[in-house]
Amino acid sequence: MDNEEKQYRKAKERVEDIKGFYIHLFVFILVNLGLIGINILTGSGTYWFWYPLIGWGIGLASHYVAIFGFFGILGEEWERRKIEELMDKDK
Repeated sequence: MDNEEKQYRKAKERVEDIKGFYIHLFVFILVNLGLIGINILTGSGTYWFWYPLIGWGIGLASHYVAIFGFFGILGEEWERRKIEELMDKDK
């Protein structure tokens, strides 16, 4: 397997990861809008939709961090620079 093919596979995998996050986000929005609607339309007086929204929101936030890094601090660019730095030290 040559270098170009490895780069292609890595890029394709990254695109699939990003796509997975956006699908997760889309489903999160749709389902939680539905839960909010059900909660309001049933008029139970208790706003229970917050519980799944917050719980799932924490899961979505952790998915974001896993894909994009913590606000870019530990993202792919940081990783690349760190690898180069460590490789330069070994020379």
